[in-house]
Amino acid sequence: MKSDIKLQKSLRGKTVVITGGSSGVGRATAEAFALEGCNIVVAARGKEALDETVSLCRDLGVTALAVPTDVSVAEEVSHLAEKAIEFNGRIDIWVNNAGVMASGKFEEIPMELNEQVIKTNLFGYMHGAYSVLPIFKKQQEGILINNVSIGGFMPAPYSAVYSSTKFGIRGMMDCLQGEISDFPDIHICNLYPQIQRSTGNMHSAKYSGLDFKIPPFAADPRDTASKIVQLAKRPQKDLFPDIASLVLKTIYGLFPKSIINVASAGMRTVMKVKKAPSDAGNVLQPSSEPHRIYGETILPVPSKKTKMAIVAGIGLGLAYMILKSKSGKQTT
Repeated sequence: MKSDIKLQKSLRGKTVVITGGSSGVGRATAEAFALEGCNIVVAARGKEALDETVSLCRDLGVTALAVPTDVSVAEEVSHLAEKAIEFNGRIDIWVNNAGVMASGKFEEIPMELNEQVIKTNLFGYMHGAYSVLPIFKKQQEGILINNVSIGGFMPAPYSAVYSSTKFGIRGMMDCLQGEISDFPDIHICNLYPQIQRSTGNMHSAKYSGLDFKIPPFAADPRDTASKIVQLAKRPQKDLFPDIASLVLKTIYGLFPKSIINVASAGMRTVMKVKKAPSDAGNVLQPSSEPHRIYGETILPVPSKKTKMAIVAGIGLGLAYMILKSKSGKQTT
């Protein structure tokens, strides 16, 4: 198709807006698009961290602009779109990426934090789409990429409100797919990665008594960023960027109740042992340091082959346990 050929050309000179661009996957995505020769507009709440991302992009030889933005506020996202248009006359790609998380027992997380998680994650993606889709329609082209997470298909244990936002984003974007179906050169793309080896986990709100460190099999944020660039070059509706996200989605689809019950039981067990103080993280205010791509892992990071073997082993083990449990119930 003509539009597919056009969209597979070089991204050089395209203007890309990235929310949550101050650290983690957002900073890795800014770097990845800068390496493609794009003009970069990054948004987040913390100006200092944004300026660092801008410096990174300029060091890679592209023009870049920081626009301090709280995506939970519609007017600020509208202002972001306006500044991006002023920057280079158009917006070619918009990446909804900013997000926050709060974990713990539902009734023990302050309601103020729960509401802000919804405002940042769900409303933030809504504000991005609401601001950029009219621009795309005027241009007759553009790509909206949503970094949803595997949480759009399976809930995270003891993260009820966070999970509701991810399911909500998926539903909203599925509906918007229909609304732009008569614009052949406008695309909405959704990415569903697994847990990331980024700073996001370090900055999240924790009311579980756990001081989380990232599991070593978590995905590399730069790999996830490369998949976002892939979607900009070859748009598709949904993309699972690695084998782990696809395995998790498939197993949960087969055994939804068993998976969430087992995962929740595991969390309850660990929560009885750990007694870290409650921490509101970055939900109500910009992330504190570190402002970087990678976070701290529990153990050294294994090779990609080892990670794939671990994920496959866990998946097969879970499937075996669940099937054995089901067969045991049938024979009693």
